[in-house]
Amino acid sequence: MKQDIAVISLDPLAGQFYAGQVRELFGQRVSVDAYSVQDGSVGHISRRYALYMITTDAFDTVGDLHQYVPIDGEMMEIQVTFLWSVIRQLQALPPGRRALFVNLSQKMCREAVVHLNQLGVNQLLMDLYHPGAPRPDMSKYDYVITPREGRYVPEGAREIIDIGQRVCTSSTMIEAALRLGYEDLLESEAFRRYQEGVATNTYSFDRVFSRGLRLESQFDMLMEILDEGLVGVNEHGQVFACNRKMEELTGIPRSEALGQPAGQVYPFIPFDACLREERPQPACVVGVGEVNMNVAVTPVLRGGNCIGAFATVQRFSDAENRQNELRTQLHHKGYRAKYTFADVRGDSPALRRCITMLNKMSQTQLPILLIGETGTGKELFAHSIHRASPRSSSPFVAINCAAMPENLLESELFGYEEGAFTGARRGGKPGLFEFAHKGTLFLDEVEGMSAALQCKLLRVLQEQEIMRVGGNRIIPVDVRIVAATNEDLEERVEAGSFRRDLYYRLNTLPVLIPPLRERGEDLLLLIEQFRKENGAEFTLSPEVKQLLLTHQWRGNIRELRNVVEYFSYVGSPVIGPEDLPPTFHYLPVSGEGAAVSPAAPTTGFPYLKEYPSRDQDFVLRYLYQAGENGGGAGRESLLKAAREAGLTCSQQEIRRILLSLSQQGLARVGRGRGGTCLTPNGRLWAQRLAK
Repeated sequence: MKQDIAVISLDPLAGQFYAGQVRELFGQRVSVDAYSVQDGSVGHISRRYALYMITTDAFDTVGDLHQYVPIDGEMMEIQVTFLWSVIRQLQALPPGRRALFVNLSQKMCREAVVHLNQLGVNQLLMDLYHPGAPRPDMSKYDYVITPREGRYVPEGAREIIDIGQRVCTSSTMIEAALRLGYEDLLESEAFRRYQEGVATNTYSFDRVFSRGLRLESQFDMLMEILDEGLVGVNEHGQVFACNRKMEELTGIPRSEALGQPAGQVYPFIPFDACLREERPQPACVVGVGEVNMNVAVTPVLRGGNCIGAFATVQRFSDAENRQNELRTQLHHKGYRAKYTFADVRGDSPALRRCITMLNKMSQTQLPILLIGETGTGKELFAHSIHRASPRSSSPFVAINCAAMPENLLESELFGYEEGAFTGARRGGKPGLFEFAHKGTLFLDEVEGMSAALQCKLLRVLQEQEIMRVGGNRIIPVDVRIVAATNEDLEERVEAGSFRRDLYYRLNTLPVLIPPLRERGEDLLLLIEQFRKENGAEFTLSPEVKQLLLTHQWRGNIRELRNVVEYFSYVGSPVIGPEDLPPTFHYLPVSGEGAAVSPAAPTTGFPYLKEYPSRDQDFVLRYLYQAGENGGGAGRESLLKAAREAGLTCSQQEIRRILLSLSQQGLARVGRGRGGTCLTPNGRLWAQRLAK
């Protein structure tokens, strides 16, 4: 049955060229479509493909890739090289001559020239040129070399050598054939000619492939380059192939193994069961001497008959190291922190204290809990913590726990094994804990986790190990957790929706990110920064500055950015009160519903009807005095002081009064030791009350 292939590239011409190569080599067995990032056609992929072949320059991050390619799709990278005829043409040029290499970008120029040097073209003195680079003095160059990018060659070139579009490597075509199940094509004359025509600087991979073709077995060429032991038996269970890695792992020379019954030479490999059942044997861990080995056996079926089997053997520790290498590769594909503390704008004391604390905490391995309202920049701080930590060279992985359903979040965090559920990708998938190994995992809106996932997260924090969904193998992980919440987790614990033991694990190093309304003049610095980013020209009138400085900013930085963007389109050189957005409610509302300016209160404290006014007066005065003494006040200290003053208010009443103050922007209800503090507006109310 014909299988569909999608070729995705940055440049449309390159993509069409690679697609043509695949069509020519695979013939009628495949249907190939080309898509490009530059021309936007990648956004119109409307169906699923059996294989997605993607150039290395197409996407910057894994996240960008998965906007267009299904997360469980079969994907591979396209590696490119030159034809041997091109290499011989360039090697024939006189040594010591100067050449200008022209390509689309500096990166593409550099990669191509390095590749040419590795393939033996190193007798020329080559400089690089690409669109946007300073125009060179063409009189210095004997040749201009370009891969089909003659349109960018500067005027005045003496001789232009067009070396043609780079071609897919033979290993790329081999991998595509294996992924599609077309192993028999590897023995075809077309593949042999293709392999002979393209250049390679890999460690004899393609030369070994040629030897394998001459011996009529593609497995023979894999024998010596595999990183694991390989043993092949015929239909009678006799060993006919064994690589050097297998000799190293078992200490049994090949000369003693070849031609012998596998059950006698390698009794720990279940060849008999594989040949009898004619189906793969599940991978298992067996003890060989004092070493644990991963062993997997697969039958070789041809024409409906089992003609033998192959077994792969690998040290368990080597498999773990391989996982770490893959995690590192994924780190370079996009799992990295983008920001540092230097990217945090502002000089207010509250912000400086926060950054100082986080800088110190970042040096530890303990979990950090970032507490703050929505829009305060908790993710930016999480990035900065990672960049300032000893783990900065390792992956940084972020996920929003409230943005996914429970089952999807579990498989994203912990990964899954093949067949764990309908739609699970072949071979399973590592989870974000594995990707974040040796690095940092940022759990945003951690309160959105279900009770079951909270339990699994607690185990990771306690034991530093995970188990994939549908798996039975314990995987050790070394991950530093940074969590964030915009809710009161203590209240969640009291309500029973958040585990108490997990709360205390995450709450080891809690930090409150100050809301924008408590950062004073930082507001004006941020407005100026956002104005410049938008390329807008406006100033703020004194009245608007005062209104903005006294606004509650429930959406914090996010809300402020929206307001500045609104100002950018108003068109007024000086922004006055009439230019404020229609949804900008800058006047808090009193108990009677009348608007009151926070800078100049005109009525008394908006009392809660269900509690005595004297209790509420006492709370306001007590918080004011605590602020004068340089701190805040906790609920327990408030309750104790109220009872000493002869008041009979309960802890519930204290909590309700504090909540009312917070909702009106008069107080900031702190979590932990910091307690509750009055905001500048709250201090104005308290001062008025004292009069």
